[in-house]
Amino acid sequence: MILSAEHARAAQACEGRLGTARTLAIEPAGQQLGLKHFPQSLPLEQGEVVLTFDDGPLPNLTPKVLKALADECVHATFFLVGQNAAAHPALAKRIVAEGHTLGHHSMTHPMTLADLPFDKAVADIERGISADEKAAYGSVSAQARVPFFRFPGFGSSPALLDYMTKRGFAVFGADLWASDWNPMTPEEELKLVMERLDHAGRGIILFHDTRAQTVKMLPAFLHALKERGYRIVHVVPNAPMAASGIAQ
Repeated sequence: MILSAEHARAAQACEGRLGTARTLAIEPAGQQLGLKHFPQSLPLEQGEVVLTFDDGPLPNLTPKVLKALADECVHATFFLVGQNAAAHPALAKRIVAEGHTLGHHSMTHPMTLADLPFDKAVADIERGISADEKAAYGSVSAQARVPFFRFPGFGSSPALLDYMTKRGFAVFGADLWASDWNPMTPEEELKLVMERLDHAGRGIILFHDTRAQTVKMLPAFLHALKERGYRIVHVVPNAPMAASGIAQ
């Protein structure tokens, strides 16, 4: 395989860093992923980790997450709240431009969508998808560029899961989480998430790029992953993404 000069420079710049070990392209439609919520997860090998961040983007925190990831040449998945994406479109664009996967997390982050009437829940989901697309790409496509969705608070219902399947979306839960919705120090969070990861051995990890403790913890977490031999997997949909401006 002959690498382009650009790829060669990128590989050289990432030498000695954690890096992204591989890209995993999945067929989104009907996928329900994450052992905390569903019977199955992504086909990850022992030691493989998928990083996901919910609820952003926020201007005082998300850029620090992006910098920490860039410093280690790591790619992640961001599940954006539509109203935050609409308020900060430059950050939504930056997430895509830096090679991350941009997924969806509803418009207003109700707790939970399953507690709303079905039509209102669907409206909040669809508004969020449209807001994210408009912010990140400048237009709304007939089919979402990246059909990945995570329910706020993991509050799905059979009817909403069926709706997302018919829309061609993969629904993400998680295999383990950092519990960063609870107050704790960055050091406490690092200890907690590494204990959980060492026990699980692999998986989709849930963080929030809207939590200051997570932002402060992230560089040390990435270093710990490298020291312990974990490998980052970047998840993308298997459909062509050229029209979205995302390079595979």
